[in-house]
Amino acid sequence: MTHTTPGSLICDFYKISHKPQYPDGTEFVLSTWTPRSNTHYPALSSVVAFGFQGMITKILVDYFNEGFFSRRLDEVLAEYVSYVHHCLGAENVSRDHLVDLHDLGYLPLEIKAVPEGTRVPCGVPMLTVRNTDPRFFWLTNYIETASSAEMWMPSTAATIADQYKSILISYAKSTGGDVDFVPFQAHDFCMRGMVGLEASALAGSGHLLSFVGTDTIPAISYLQRYYNADITKELVGCSVPATEHSVMCAGGVDDEFGTYKRLITEVYPSGIVSIVSDTWDLFECINSHIRTLKPEIMARDGKVVIRPDSGDPVDIICGDQSAPEGSLERIGVISLLWDIFGGKTNDSGFKELDSHIGAIYGDSITPERCEAICRRLKDKGFASTNVVFGVGSYTYQYNTRDTFGFAMKSTAVVINGEERAIFKDPKTDDGTKKSNTGGVAVQRTQDGSLVCVDGLPINHDEPDVMRTIFLNGELVVNDTLANIRRTLAG
Repeated sequence: MTHTTPGSLICDFYKISHKPQYPDGTEFVLSTWTPRSNTHYPALSSVVAFGFQGMITKILVDYFNEGFFSRRLDEVLAEYVSYVHHCLGAENVSRDHLVDLHDLGYLPLEIKAVPEGTRVPCGVPMLTVRNTDPRFFWLTNYIETASSAEMWMPSTAATIADQYKSILISYAKSTGGDVDFVPFQAHDFCMRGMVGLEASALAGSGHLLSFVGTDTIPAISYLQRYYNADITKELVGCSVPATEHSVMCAGGVDDEFGTYKRLITEVYPSGIVSIVSDTWDLFECINSHIRTLKPEIMARDGKVVIRPDSGDPVDIICGDQSAPEGSLERIGVISLLWDIFGGKTNDSGFKELDSHIGAIYGDSITPERCEAICRRLKDKGFASTNVVFGVGSYTYQYNTRDTFGFAMKSTAVVINGEERAIFKDPKTDDGTKKSNTGGVAVQRTQDGSLVCVDGLPINHDEPDVMRTIFLNGELVVNDTLANIRRTLAG
């Protein structure tokens, strides 16, 4: 693991100045990690807990061990003093707290959390952090910056993927489609549009809690490294051969038909192949090339998947009702493929394309557009499972920590042996930023929903869904992808 930031400085600068700001005699600080709002996704009542084990292993164990504890103390101190002196302007840089921490050899913290994969209502904590050694009260919130940076995205992506899955299961059931196909029906295309490889791994791993279709290879690597996934023993993620525009253009516009025929009969004579089809004229391509190649397609042992890649996704797949009567654009991709290949009518009375042909749309898909496509297909008498959705950065990158209002806030401190419940409640806020106070517990009500009980002592004996997952430098709970998927599936 190569680090570009010193192990003692994976925070924002203001964290460095907080230690002397606490009252004299501060011994312990307790903080919570909570999704505070769902303003951007009002249809969602809960947020999926995910990313804790990845953050802990990557940052609190690997990063600190390699970038701080295993290094020489003089190197660590010189590096820290240089940053604080030259970038903060401090003349006499305090370093005793780092000497003590380096001598200790581990992070004296306890982290409790709900099981990953749990759906947690907004306003209910997912995780708590507290120091276990009074000398290091400052450490609880020192790690907030890195922890937040690592946890908000996988949880946010997992929540949005869970919404996609809910939509797709609902429409599969109502149109008689194969519910077992749903895990393949949303395919992750996010990697190229994310802010770096690590962001693609964090978002892509959240997607893989609900689905198995992905083109984001780093997400699979992330789950193998941090969540005990094993591609040799379980289906972590999968994909199929697929073309891009450079491939389709290389054969020339005058021989587009030849390109299709070669791909279908020579390069991929069997199995699934996805072919981007809007390089020049999507509907003419389907109506001419694909129609002409019907005998070859029907003779294959596998499926040819047509991939539109531009235009309004809903109108392209379902038909543009503003287009001229009888035009291919008005018919739409699924109806046009049905006209060419036919298929069957399932027991619920909805049409399913012949198994040799299919469609995927992977540009600018959102949960709203996914739902609209499923609804319009249903209205036209088609099962929703006739189409696969490529879910990319338009879904997973267009989010921030504020999408679900994630924040780590202190709720209790101990000063000179006296425990104090603390909270924030800005008068200029609408109540979203009001924090819990005191010790907290997450409990299940009789109907199975989760609620937060606060105002407790830090060390309470109340029933609590949260369990210790990290203690004094060690990962205590080492969960698996398979188990987290089961938790989310309920």
